[in-house]
Amino acid sequence: MTLYIDPPNWPGHGRMWSHLVSDVSFEELHARAAAIGCPPRAFDGDHYDIPAERYADAVAAGAVEVGSKELVRRLTAAGLRRPKGRPRA
Repeated sequence: MTLYIDPPNWPGHGRMWSHLVSDVSFEELHARAAAIGCPPRAFDGDHYDIPAERYADAVAAGAVEVGSKELVRRLTAAGLRRPKGRPRA
């Protein structure tokens, strides 16, 4: 079971953000995100938004660092990608 995280390159609300995803299941993602202290409100359809100051915590907990394009590629290949504005299948 592997989680992936991209660099904190995404601005929002005065902070920089990363995305934490699973390439296995949302159940795995929710369980592992909770284990590193992510609140449920940080879930955004197919990923968790992780503030830059928590990036190292996610990596220390086992998240694999990948680029943003690779993160989306893995999420899509797993069938877990849910682009904004599209209904769930």
